[in-house]
Amino acid sequence: MLERKATVWDRIPGLRAIAAGPAPLPPGGRDERLDMFRGLALVMIFINHVPGTVFEAFTNRNFGFSDAAEAFVFMSGVAAGLAYSGAFLKKVPLWLAVARPWARARQLYFVHLTLTFIFLGTFAAAAHFFGLYELLETNNLKALAREPLATLVGIPLLTHQFGYLNILPLYLTLLLVTPALIVAGLKKPYWLVAGSVLLWLVAGTFRLNFPNYPNSGGWFFNPFSWQLVFVIGLVAGMGMKLGKRAFPAHPIAFLVALGFLVLSLLWMKVSPVGAMGNGVLRWLWQMGAPFHIHSFDKTFLSLPRLLHALCLFYVLASIPAMQGIAASRIASPFRAMGRQGLAVFATGTALSLVFQAVKAGVPESALTDAAILVVGLSIQIGLAYALNHTVRMKAALAKAKA
Repeated sequence: MLERKATVWDRIPGLRAIAAGPAPLPPGGRDERLDMFRGLALVMIFINHVPGTVFEAFTNRNFGFSDAAEAFVFMSGVAAGLAYSGAFLKKVPLWLAVARPWARARQLYFVHLTLTFIFLGTFAAAAHFFGLYELLETNNLKALAREPLATLVGIPLLTHQFGYLNILPLYLTLLLVTPALIVAGLKKPYWLVAGSVLLWLVAGTFRLNFPNYPNSGGWFFNPFSWQLVFVIGLVAGMGMKLGKRAFPAHPIAFLVALGFLVLSLLWMKVSPVGAMGNGVLRWLWQMGAPFHIHSFDKTFLSLPRLLHALCLFYVLASIPAMQGIAASRIASPFRAMGRQGLAVFATGTALSLVFQAVKAGVPESALTDAAILVVGLSIQIGLAYALNHTVRMKAALAKAKA
């Protein structure tokens, strides 16, 4: 085996491991970092979907410009690259390669509709049985009272989305175009990324978005903008499928990314730094830069959010120690949740809607918040372990029959 050529970074112990990069996975091996971080993102999403708890202050959105949504979309792209690109590499019939991501999109569509009606039933029950009519004024429910027929048309068309139920429509929309993205990415991955950046720039500059009928405006997660995070994850996943890194680790890039993460943390936590940063964004606005360049807008995935998310992903992916942490016993609950991402996400979302109603009906209390966190996460982790055990049992039975 050829030894890696020594570099100047080998003289700096902290950067030596970054220069070497994480250890390659064995053929067919599972990257447990993806499972762990997806599980962590699901925990953050659950906490943030029950607004007003004391635990909100500890989620990742309080320490940088991006939040768990960017992580969820990026890792969905990675997972799509790993799961679906193999069929295109093996030259199976095109319809069969296309069928898998489209089948997943169909599944997500029905999960979204199910969660929508769970949401409506939960808030209707809270208002009907407990007099919590104020809930009917939240989460984009007003449209249902104001224009019931138009709203009922918009729900199955995905043009009307209720609060906290916005991300699955984005994901399934991206899955519908995933086959075309994979075909392009396998031939010219960096051209695909360049085209994705161009679409993000055009969408933000000209305010392109999907319609939000019967309301004005567009989708909360604009697919024209958020596709960029998904595409970068997809290219990274396809690279992993081929046994290489699409975005190689390099100490200089690592230090730049880490520096931006530190800057964003200081921006949010240290007032003078935040004032200077906001002054730079104000200058960009005065110079005529498009709004998504100088703002923190989530719908159009503004530049500060995008850069923070990409730097965070790059730093975490470049640290070899993350492989050991992800494989450790302490990370086991997060790995279990990540492996059953859709089931856990759907369950967590349904629970968060119930707990929103609970929060509206009981006095504010740290004890109530703790009970919500413990009960909600216990159910999700228990479900994840049960589903993973079922998968292992099915695999063992299939192997025994063979």
